[in-house]
Amino acid sequence: MTDTNTQPAPDKQSQRRRNLTILAAAVAAGALLWGGWWLFYGRYFESTDDAYVAGDVIMVTAREPGSVLALHADNTQNVKRGELLVELDPAEAQVQFAAARADLARTVRDVQSGFAKVAELRAVYANAETKAAQADADLRRREQPAKDGAISAEDAAHARDAARIATSQAVAAKNALIEAESAVSGTTPATNPAVLAAIARFKNAALALAHTKIVAPLAGAVAQRTVQVGQRVAPGTPLMAIIPLDQVWIDANFKEIQLADMRVGQKVTVTADIYGSVDYHGVVAGLGAGSGNTFALLPPQNASGNWIKIVQRVPVRITLDPDEVRAHPLRLGLSVKVNVDHRDSSGSMLGSTVRPMNAVGVADTADKDADTLIAQILKENTVEALP
Repeated sequence: MTDTNTQPAPDKQSQRRRNLTILAAAVAAGALLWGGWWLFYGRYFESTDDAYVAGDVIMVTAREPGSVLALHADNTQNVKRGELLVELDPAEAQVQFAAARADLARTVRDVQSGFAKVAELRAVYANAETKAAQADADLRRREQPAKDGAISAEDAAHARDAARIATSQAVAAKNALIEAESAVSGTTPATNPAVLAAIARFKNAALALAHTKIVAPLAGAVAQRTVQVGQRVAPGTPLMAIIPLDQVWIDANFKEIQLADMRVGQKVTVTADIYGSVDYHGVVAGLGAGSGNTFALLPPQNASGNWIKIVQRVPVRITLDPDEVRAHPLRLGLSVKVNVDHRDSSGSMLGSTVRPMNAVGVADTADKDADTLIAQILKENTVEALP
């Protein structure tokens, strides 16, 4: 018969009490650590995942009517500033340009002819005045002899008629000279109003011809191309859109209770869902002027009687570091998470920075080319006055 030594059973109640004490201590320590973190750090940050990538959508439209001759860009393609996108058939614009050029040349010649006519009418007026003075002097020489009976009354009447005719001719020559001078007085063939009007028509035709080549106003990615080769487009027809992806920003929709300490210039950390662990750094550029409901197509009517308070969200614009955006490009509409550090609340709640955006077009180049042609046309159709 064997002896079995029985060990005393552990006290389950004291073991449970010990475990609960350890758990409570761990929970208390965790709560204390979290409270310290929130008190000294966490409460100075506001975050939201209701945030999206936004940017400019530059619409490329036709400036002149015409048929699409060629396309040089398509969706997803990156284009440079000033790069050719669409060519319209230039035949009609070339005809109008040639007509405007001929009209300018003809106007310059007409104006120069007006200057020559003024010189001619001045000579005519001077001659008429001389004849009028001679006729008047001849009449005075005959008036007294006629009274004395030394000459016949018929000779005196002829002299009187001749003086009257000469005076009328001088007045007519003077009026013709005034009329001619009014068209050219105080101007040159290059500054005459008729020439300036012809120059304006010529520049308008030059611009219309230049607008048959549609270029990219900014560098970016092509999107929403709707135009097709052979399509007849009217002025203002949207052809495609250019999105400058290096100038995107974030529109983060924060709850109104998160905006009390948010200011322009505060640092922001942004995480895009497309890259996951890649962080972008930026700053608060400004707070929206109203909540999303304010600018909705059908804003809520809170005075209807069936009112339920809903926490509103206000869009906050956040600009990103351009170098980081170039390293990891973003697309419009992507979801991101935003974390704003509002420890420094000395900034303004109203943004004051203006973001310049200058588009390139064909107007400047066309203007310079037109000015060169205008100078050439003026030179070719202007003859210096003979001495």
